[in-house]
Amino acid sequence: MRVLIVKLSSLGDVVHTMPVVHDIRTAFPDALIDWAVEPAFAPLVRRVSGIHSSIECALRRWRKAWWTAQVRDEWREFRDALRGERYDAVIDFQGLTKSAVVARLARGPRYGLARATEGSSHEWPARWLVDHAIEVEPRIHALDRARVLAAEVLGYEVAGPPRFGLRRQVLEATERTLVFVHGSSRDDKLWPEANWIEAGRRAASAGWHIALPHAGPVERERADRIAAAIGPAAEVWPAMDLDALTDRMGAAHGVIGVDSGLSHIAVALDLPHVQVYNHPTAWRTGPLLEHGHEHQVCVEDAPTPDIDRVWRAWQHVWARFRQAAQR
Repeated sequence: MRVLIVKLSSLGDVVHTMPVVHDIRTAFPDALIDWAVEPAFAPLVRRVSGIHSSIECALRRWRKAWWTAQVRDEWREFRDALRGERYDAVIDFQGLTKSAVVARLARGPRYGLARATEGSSHEWPARWLVDHAIEVEPRIHALDRARVLAAEVLGYEVAGPPRFGLRRQVLEATERTLVFVHGSSRDDKLWPEANWIEAGRRAASAGWHIALPHAGPVERERADRIAAAIGPAAEVWPAMDLDALTDRMGAAHGVIGVDSGLSHIAVALDLPHVQVYNHPTAWRTGPLLEHGHEHQVCVEDAPTPDIDRVWRAWQHVWARFRQAAQR
């Protein structure tokens, strides 16, 4: 059995697709699974247990200079890599025109979603670019949607909680570290800085070291302001690539974060975690108890959850994690 996963982006969507690899390898232990993905997320895909290879597809960059000789050469190299194997199933988990075109280029029967599920992106040409359009119930968590799609295509039953298989390098944290994932690509998902500062002060008084990752100058400036207001217990991490950041987060003891790719990595790493939502969307992207996330919860409110609710959630999560560790 040889399977190609097509899920090009974004970070959170890539993380939500990871459990499919474990599911397929459980049903077909000898399966070889390749994954077509944007280069920014390829290092993360290569960390997933059971992945045979990642095929990097730099569509975002290619679109900006499609007329250049370099891009044409890179496109031919990608196309040749994609067509180098014949697959038993090519599965487009993204449901966009660009991902369906990538699936169309591969050799083997192509499968994809027949239509959008609630809150997800889907473009109608994607249905017609694959050979087989699969119906999935419309109101479904993003993680379950991927697992159900693969199971329908390959003819097995989804069983048990999701297993992400995200490997990390074992690093020793010198202090009990709580990571604040404060950044998002969407401003309407952000939590107020005053809340981060108050959460940091409460954590510091409880003996926590607070770490603030960042991506880009805007997030760096916010991290600096939050850390300065919290005091010496807070540290702004240096800029680092996704590989290094995954290992650094994996060595921490917990994460409080907004709905963002890094928070979803925290879920995949099975860290104690509180995920903060300003919109009623936790049911379709956040950690759920039915997925086995006993020490990971969502706190959701409009316009944004208050500091007391989030802090109580963190205290509850940490207590449950410690109780489980002592069993």
